[in-house]
Amino acid sequence: MNNRNNFSFKKSILTAAMALSASFFYSCSESGAQEKTLPILGEREAVEREVNGQLMVDTLYHQVPDFAFVNQDSQQVTQETVSGKIYVTDFFFTSCPSICPKMKSQMLRVYEEYKGNPDVLLLSHSIDPQHDTVAVLKDYADRLGVQSNTWHFLTGEKDSIYDIASKYLVAVQEDGEEAGGGFTHGGHFILVDEQRRIRGVYDGTEEASVDKLLQDIPVLLNEQQHAQN
Repeated sequence: MNNRNNFSFKKSILTAAMALSASFFYSCSESGAQEKTLPILGEREAVEREVNGQLMVDTLYHQVPDFAFVNQDSQQVTQETVSGKIYVTDFFFTSCPSICPKMKSQMLRVYEEYKGNPDVLLLSHSIDPQHDTVAVLKDYADRLGVQSNTWHFLTGEKDSIYDIASKYLVAVQEDGEEAGGGFTHGGHFILVDEQRRIRGVYDGTEEASVDKLLQDIPVLLNEQQHAQN
């Protein structure tokens, strides 16, 4: 894929996803008041089942599959780590000369806002695991001044990282000399709920888009709290 086509592909994904994530849904509470909720993004499937002789239709939403990576403290991070929490994820590499510095400065805003909230996590996946070892990620996190109990910098098998990126609807590929630093990736921040469903996609290089993410996180936390009651 040449640079022009690759850029167009990533831009179309981001534009469509952000258009969806920018729209609030509304649900009625028992008191009749309307409450904001976020859309559920990705493919969905209608599944029929029979209950007490009645035909019921359930909607199965796109869900991020089980995963297992290692963070900057050599701790395994899996779907159990994010169980019952919401999280924001992205894809980067530490030697990235282009968009990653902008993304990290914006993700730091999210970190500072929610580092004291145990219900919110950040997961940043390196797409260059050959270079970005645990030691490299540890140094990177230390230089940012962040704690791994909130922000996990992840490495693992390259195929697993690239596969999970596609499940987050993010374009990632190795481009050799064609791209700055040898890799091409979207600058997306993905907001994921406690059921590992994608609830928002944001441009991690744009302050205004991350402002929207910071507004959407409380909406999702409120939705989660109501679901638990």
